[in-house]
Amino acid sequence: MRVLITGGSGLIGSELVKQMATRDHDIVVLTRSREKTSQKLSHLSNYMIECIESLDDYHDLNPFDAVINLAGEPIADKRWTKKQKDIICHSRWDITEKIVSLFHASASPPGIFISASAVGFYGDQQSHPIDEELNVYHGEFSHQVCAKWEEIAMRAESDLTRVCLLRTGVVLSKNGGALQKMLPPYRLGLGGPIGNGHQYMPWIHMSDMIRGILFLLETNYAQGPFNLCAPHPVSGKKFSQALASTLHRPHFLFVPKWVIQLLMGEASALLLDSIRAKPKKLTEMGFEFHFPHIESALKQILNT
Repeated sequence: MRVLITGGSGLIGSELVKQMATRDHDIVVLTRSREKTSQKLSHLSNYMIECIESLDDYHDLNPFDAVINLAGEPIADKRWTKKQKDIICHSRWDITEKIVSLFHASASPPGIFISASAVGFYGDQQSHPIDEELNVYHGEFSHQVCAKWEEIAMRAESDLTRVCLLRTGVVLSKNGGALQKMLPPYRLGLGGPIGNGHQYMPWIHMSDMIRGILFLLETNYAQGPFNLCAPHPVSGKKFSQALASTLHRPHFLFVPKWVIQLLMGEASALLLDSIRAKPKKLTEMGFEFHFPHIESALKQILNT
């Protein structure tokens, strides 16, 4: 299968490229820096991987069997100033619009378009369990970003192309991401929940994230939004306790809500919103999680 992947040098993308390349797929990676991405993927030099910096040379997507769109400015790395919000939005919307236009220009378009989104689509839902059937309309920035992102991606849907949307939770990995940022204070015995710790955190092990994407790629009746998160979301307090326990460290501190709001501004919603998302569609289609519980996931990642 010949597959175009955007965001192939990111946390999820680089692992996906690795898994797909070793399964003999022919991969084309769209990246902002061909040189940096080629270096990052140099351990895969024996496989069919091509790096490109623009889609301008493509007039259609006829050469591809599938497109996986993971591109986007990291949403949690900086405060949400007006400028940063524009960067976050357009880094997602513009490339997706370009891809969709190429789908429409194709006589034989790829059979599937998998496009990233996030559980931030749902906004703060307190302790209510939610799945993909929930219709949400509100003014939170995370929802606005994801809602338009998904709406653009769905324009690629046709009789020849199915579209799958990845509403991703917090991806836990030993190679980066949120967990790696949390580890230093926890290893010093200074870790603890944020605020009252009651807010739910939808999470997923990197292995299940990649397996989920491949499952959707290979399941020809899969379409629409999918929650890419483990079947057992946990509260911030339980996650914090599990992490401290896995590291054999004490757990008695907490980070006040006002401190996070002071440090992150509006972006603090990423840590304070409660999203008890369940992967209903995936599990009903027969997908089995290797790491459904937070304790086993953390133990495997941290090799304890």
